[in-house]
Amino acid sequence: MKVLLVYPKYPDTFWSYKHILKYISKKAVFPPLGLLTVASMLPKSWDLRLVDLNVKKLKDADLEWADMVFVSAMIVQKDSAAKIIERASAMGKTVVCGGPYFTTQYEKHPDVDHFVLNEGEVTIPMFLADLKKGKANRVYSSEKRPDIQKTPLPMWELIDTKKYVSLAVQYSRGCPYNCEFCDIVVMNGRRPRTKSPAQMMREFKALHRTGYKGAVFIVDDNFIGNKKEVKKLLPRLIKWQKANKYPFTFLTEASTDLAGDQELMDMMREANFTKVFLGIETPNVDSLKECGKYQNVSRDLGEAVRTINHNGLQVMGGFIVGFDNDTESIFDAQIRFIQENGIPTAMVGILNALPQTALWKRLKKEGRLVSDVTSGENTDVDINFIPKMDREVLMEGYKRVIRTIYSSKAYYQRLNIFLKDYEPSVKGRLKKADIIAFFNSVIRIGVLSSARFRYWKLLIKTSITKRKAFPVAVEYAILGEHYRRISKRIARTQA
Repeated sequence: MKVLLVYPKYPDTFWSYKHILKYISKKAVFPPLGLLTVASMLPKSWDLRLVDLNVKKLKDADLEWADMVFVSAMIVQKDSAAKIIERASAMGKTVVCGGPYFTTQYEKHPDVDHFVLNEGEVTIPMFLADLKKGKANRVYSSEKRPDIQKTPLPMWELIDTKKYVSLAVQYSRGCPYNCEFCDIVVMNGRRPRTKSPAQMMREFKALHRTGYKGAVFIVDDNFIGNKKEVKKLLPRLIKWQKANKYPFTFLTEASTDLAGDQELMDMMREANFTKVFLGIETPNVDSLKECGKYQNVSRDLGEAVRTINHNGLQVMGGFIVGFDNDTESIFDAQIRFIQENGIPTAMVGILNALPQTALWKRLKKEGRLVSDVTSGENTDVDINFIPKMDREVLMEGYKRVIRTIYSSKAYYQRLNIFLKDYEPSVKGRLKKADIIAFFNSVIRIGVLSSARFRYWKLLIKTSITKRKAFPVAVEYAILGEHYRRISKRIARTQA
């Protein structure tokens, strides 16, 4: 059996970072971890190839070679996924689809031969068993939560790891919290399931054997969802990192209660974690209660951000406007919070109801759900339900937030605030890509960009007052060019 695994293309989004890839000679930010893991679950006798459309084009010759075409996608990739399905079906190929997008919206694709939904450790064996008998069903789904300690290592040999800014691993699935708007509990449940320390060390060693050195994204929805188990893993990772001269820097997602656990922050810093994404959402306490984000209600969110930054972990923040309890004052409140707490990477989006979430079900019951369609793009200027705030006011207010925080003046102001709080702790040597990025930034930003004066002021000040943070200052200056372009696109969008 010849199987072609195809990963759809990402549009130009906040997290795609397409505008900075040229600085470091990379093709994409993250690899298709899900498909690489699925590949390891398929029969060893099968002939496998993988095409990531974010790295290279899908040729007719690729499709002609295959007996079956496997496609996995997130919602934001749905348009590209639909084109892949259309091409493969037109060539008479058996099309098999799975992943987050298809798990909640597979009905939208009647031309797909087989759907293997939910968690692959359960449904892939079901599909393979029936396929072997010659009587595979069209849809395979299961609510069973598998033991991910039995999940195989990804087949890294199917891709060129040098094409990516960061590689990725998964440590856990599930989140103990139940935010109304989030589809994580729909996909992976509320009980965090973790891989064993020994299994994770095998994954890190497998990455290391590819020759890769650089950033590794631990893709968990909440890396610290099970703190007890995380604290078993980190000492082994710290020891291995030291023994191998810190080949990896790590970034991940967590909850704001990280700020209250000094031991955990110390361990993450020693293991060479450098960035953590926090779902801060809003400074409006009533809106936090509305969406069930109670873990954020009981703490000073600004203090949490500053504490985590001070411990060498750069905070990336997620924010939302459009809750029922939001008034027109929310726009200035969001701007003020982001600026005063020095959050360079602030992803602000309009609330949307993802299919099958608690929010989606509530709004449908209230008769406020306009459509079950959403782009999956975190910064899309649209909304799929009837908001309490005037829709036009919401859209214009949102665009003003983005336009303001990603103006060169505001962005560099909070960069300086961030660097004042931040205590760099990155271990290991500078990578070749870092040096290339710096010299590219000198030309592209230091000479050609409208932000050139602020760029030079930032770098000179950082080199004098906090030299160890100089690479971080350069990185954020480059990231700012991407954010600036995204903000301009958002400002032009007609709601």
